[in-house]
Amino acid sequence: MTTLKVNTIESAPEESKASLEQSVKAFGMLPGLHAVLASAPEVLEAYKTLHSAFQNSSFNAEELTVVWQTINVEHECHYCVPAHTGIAHMMKVDSALTEALRNRTAMPNEKLQVLHDFTLKVVRNRGHVTQEDLNTFYAAGYGERQVLEVILGLSQKVISNYTNHIANTPVDEAFQKFAWESQKV
Repeated sequence: MTTLKVNTIESAPEESKASLEQSVKAFGMLPGLHAVLASAPEVLEAYKTLHSAFQNSSFNAEELTVVWQTINVEHECHYCVPAHTGIAHMMKVDSALTEALRNRTAMPNEKLQVLHDFTLKVVRNRGHVTQEDLNTFYAAGYGERQVLEVILGLSQKVISNYTNHIANTPVDEAFQKFAWESQKV
């Protein structure tokens, strides 16, 4: 098992302390992922910037959840799946959608299924998608902007998912009730 340091505000590099204080104000706690990322202040800031940018994309709460959880589940992230389950609940996303994502079952509607399928293709094929993949995505009502926003979401999730794999980041107490183990098929 690998681990990286889980910082506190006091033990973090000086350059990360203000950002960690902002995290505590925003979340009411210091998320474990932020505590790990604090060891590299630039990475912590990059992650937070990508997170903010993705949240402000054209995707609604359900679509954000589909992109995040599709990637988290595909990457088998023990930390992010429970965290984003909790975040989805806070965003008032239907629990049927979050459970479908966690359990790798069909999405509740065709448009979300197309978003899920397209996101998986981007992840699994490292961005190599076909014109047919794009046409299917566009026919569902998405456009070039959303293609690029899926890549933005993936960029954020690569930082968090890979960090959590290496750090073996403990799941925050607030999200432990949403614990998850991969049922990869």
